Amino acid sequence: MFWKNLSLIAIAATLSACHTMKKESGGAADSLSAFQARAAKYNSVVTIPTFETTTNEIAVTTRNAIAGGNAALDRIGKITPEQATFANTFVALDDLGFQAGLVSERLGLIEQTSTNAAVRDVATDALKQLAEWFVGMDYREDVYRALKNFAVTQPTLAGEDKKLFTETLRDYHRAGLELPKADRDEVERMRKELTALETDFENNVTKAAKSVKFTRAELAGVPDDFLAQIKTGADEYTVKANVTWHYLSLMDNCKVEATRKKFLVEHDNLAREVNVPLLEKILVLRDQVAKKLGYANYADYETEVKMVKSGGHAIKFLEDLQTGLQPKFAAEMEEFRQLKVKETGDTNAVINIWDWRYFSNQLKKEKYNVDAEQLRVYFPYQPVLDGMFAIYQRIFGLKFEPVTPPYKWIGDLQLYTVADAATGEPLGLFYLDMFPRDGKYNHFAQFGIVAGKLLPDGKYQRPVCALICNFPAPTKDHPSLMSHDDVETIFHEFGHAMHTILTRAKYARFSGTSVPRDFVEAPSQMLENWAWDKTVLDSFAADYRDPSKKISAEVLAKLKEARLATEGTRYRRQLSFGLMDLALHSQISATNATDTLALSNEKLGDVFLPMVPDTAFIAYFGHIIGYGAGYYGYAWADAIAADMATVFEKSPGGYFDKEAGMRLRKEIYEVGDSRDVNISIEKFLGRPRSIEPFLKRIGVQKTQ
Repeated sequence: MFWKNLSLIAIAATLSACHTMKKESGGAADSLSAFQARAAKYNSVVTIPTFETTTNEIAVTTRNAIAGGNAALDRIGKITPEQATFANTFVALDDLGFQAGLVSERLGLIEQTSTNAAVRDVATDALKQLAEWFVGMDYREDVYRALKNFAVTQPTLAGEDKKLFTETLRDYHRAGLELPKADRDEVERMRKELTALETDFENNVTKAAKSVKFTRAELAGVPDDFLAQIKTGADEYTVKANVTWHYLSLMDNCKVEATRKKFLVEHDNLAREVNVPLLEKILVLRDQVAKKLGYANYADYETEVKMVKSGGHAIKFLEDLQTGLQPKFAAEMEEFRQLKVKETGDTNAVINIWDWRYFSNQLKKEKYNVDAEQLRVYFPYQPVLDGMFAIYQRIFGLKFEPVTPPYKWIGDLQLYTVADAATGEPLGLFYLDMFPRDGKYNHFAQFGIVAGKLLPDGKYQRPVCALICNFPAPTKDHPSLMSHDDVETIFHEFGHAMHTILTRAKYARFSGTSVPRDFVEAPSQMLENWAWDKTVLDSFAADYRDPSKKISAEVLAKLKEARLATEGTRYRRQLSFGLMDLALHSQISATNATDTLALSNEKLGDVFLPMVPDTAFIAYFGHIIGYGAGYYGYAWADAIAADMATVFEKSPGGYFDKEAGMRLRKEIYEVGDSRDVNISIEKFLGRPRSIEPFLKRIGVQKTQ
């Protein structure tokens, strides 16, 4: 996923969440100053972010950002009808949003990565202030009046300018500027309250931590390498429920059912006490805002500006997939059940929510001879990173070079420049913060820091972003060893970085990943296919103990068979998240807010497997904030991604095809949301979209 300070999504101007790679031949990498100087020759700007490192610096930055923003709003608000132009109204508002976004995106990164708890807490408070201020932007009647004064001239605009004009006015309408003042004020108040609650919810997810102690016997089946890293006593092993790879290592491999259940309960109750009450308030406020603005519910409000267009359409899309997957899902569950019967001797064995990962893994090992843990030796972190870089440089026509970061928030932080390989044009920068630590964002995401934008002086601001990940850390005995799922993840997340960096959109609100939420994951989900191609894997995947050993074609074929054999289970779980999200955002209101936890567990259980009673998975499900009424977008984007992947699959060079890669760069990444994404998708495909590749991939036969 990509990360954004998601409480800011409703603002009118949407803003784009120690090794070195081998150098290209031709000399040492540029210094940052040389890279910046070269950018100037292309009439562009590469900005090196200056990060606040103290609580006082954060407070000063926040005050200055709000003061500067208010001054800019005042200037727009004072424009008379005779003075109003596109540049000093609509474009000026985008300029303002960009400047404020530089602060909010940077503080969002600090909040999730700083090693100083006090700094993280102050950054959270600062983000609340900024979020409230962003909401207030929408209700500056003088600014809206200035924009309308220009709009009534019925200007002749085209392309990205016309899109900025149309969508900015649409956003004011969706904020309630055309409501009676009392209603408008109430919407503003509720939205401001929402931003604070949403920021708290997300921060609670990051802060949530639970260490669970087990004996060696209780962890039977868990890999020895993992046990060596978590040993804390003579017969004591401490597993962290909030660390993703800890959770997966135990749930995928532990033979002891009681241990799996205990650990799942701990995981599914992370942040429960603080976040369930917050979510009840959030859902009520979202519902009230939507209804005040004339929508049936928040799901309809949110999806109106997405590709799917309505909550009902999103629900139908997911329910149709649920129905289509039912025979495959049921068959997979029965295979898992038979494995449990065999292992336990209980002919009446049932697959519970704490069982599916383990027996899915057992099925892969027993039926397909695929042991995910044994495959880790083929994926040492640095060769995977270097190999991925080589592929992306080739297909997108790029050159990455490591440089020394002027400031490091963690010792092993890396910084790379990105340039066009043919011309040398600087395109942007990305940071890598790749291993877990206490207090850090605990999943995998790309964080925007500086958005791409055409500046008022005619120069182009090139983007800066960061990958914030939590791959297994290296040990004294071996390097960081990634799972095959981790390889998919890094290809995915770096796809978001490419989307951010390669932009050429004029306006910040359209650049990089600032596309409809139900499309934003598609380009990155498509890139996960690279991790399943033998030629691609052979370019970097090798046993770190003996690099001459590659993953055999037979093993990869079995891995693919195993994936398809469990895809019904994996995808039904994804659908359960999407349908739960839509149910909460279409059924919860002030009259039944206390049903939030029960409804979430009910929907998850109906679509996938029954939840453990008295657990609160929803409290740790951060997507409910950033993707509120939008989690369906993962499946929606998957359908697009599978179709897009066929362009490479049918190209002469396959997943290394430069022509297909450059088409992806030009038609998807560079344009962002500067034109309708439906047009971009069809231009990339060279034909209308099809859902057939997606249905084939997940093992569903289309019946209509």
